[in-house]
Amino acid sequence: MRIICFYLCFFFFYSTSSAVKHSLQYLVTASSGVPNIPEFMGAVVLDNIHMVYCDSINKILEPRQNWVKEMFENDTELLEIYTRKCTVILPQNLGNRISSLKEQFQSEGVHILQMREGCEWDEKTGEVTGFLQYGYNGEDFVEFDLKTLTWIALKPEAAITKQRWDADSVRTKLNEDFLTNIYPQWMKMFLSYGKRSLQRTVLPSVSLLQKTSSSPVSCHATGFYPQRAMMFWRKDGEEIHESVVHGELFSNNDGTFQLSVDLNVSSVRSEDWKRYDCVFQISGVKMGRDDSIVTKLDEAVIWTNWEKPTNIMTFISAALVLLAFIIIAAVAFVIYKRKKAECSTPGVSNL
Repeated sequence: MRIICFYLCFFFFYSTSSAVKHSLQYLVTASSGVPNIPEFMGAVVLDNIHMVYCDSINKILEPRQNWVKEMFENDTELLEIYTRKCTVILPQNLGNRISSLKEQFQSEGVHILQMREGCEWDEKTGEVTGFLQYGYNGEDFVEFDLKTLTWIALKPEAAITKQRWDADSVRTKLNEDFLTNIYPQWMKMFLSYGKRSLQRTVLPSVSLLQKTSSSPVSCHATGFYPQRAMMFWRKDGEEIHESVVHGELFSNNDGTFQLSVDLNVSSVRSEDWKRYDCVFQISGVKMGRDDSIVTKLDEAVIWTNWEKPTNIMTFISAALVLLAFIIIAAVAFVIYKRKKAECSTPGVSNL
């Protein structure tokens, strides 16, 4: 799995979680040679919910959820740990590592080091899986193997880094402890504290959208929670895959999510539209009939920025054309009369 997306969206390393799986992720970016951008940015993400953010410019811990703010107010020791981790420890560690990599490869230009670490917990089986990965300059670089307690080079150029980091036995022990012990404990504590918010259910607003008459019809759901949603198109009650394009899951600023699925209707006859519908479901959540929100493919309910010409619009257009013709004819007639008058007026030589 590629762990690098693009620099400014470093906090979108989200992983889809099932109904009984939880994840805690620490997403960090260090940079060099990038103007007007913090040299360090960090985020904590719990079950795809953005908990905390910090960077090297503000140097403060910014809770992104009310329950996180309340948790830190009630546990000042935890707040101190996270503040130090986010403003001192991680910036120093990644700063040293990006400096070392610059010396190894190239000291000039822009350089970006990204780290993703944390754990996943299967609530049903009790299994905990830790992960620690690095990407450098837009490519996967190394990842930590918890079974062997060694680093895996994900590209040939990372072999030297692997050897150096394997030799650091103190940090290796710390990595093992955090990934298998500390992070799972923190995650379960966060889940318990944010239970009311994290276990809430919010149903979406579903709309049909179309840019132009020849564009696909997009079934768009927004404002739902949790994120374990499915959307698909049906024909005569059966799910279809041909002419269907599924969009990615995106998060909204309020912690809810949005999702879309497109249907190419260019080959669908107008009389057959009634045979199609869009289905939205959230695993384990009851909503409407068959635990689904069903939206019929109906031209009358499609939101669009184009409009078919109506009889009134046709009449207005014709009237405007006729008016323009009359104005042009009148102007031409006036010019003709003036020129005719000039030609019939006696010249000075005839006086």
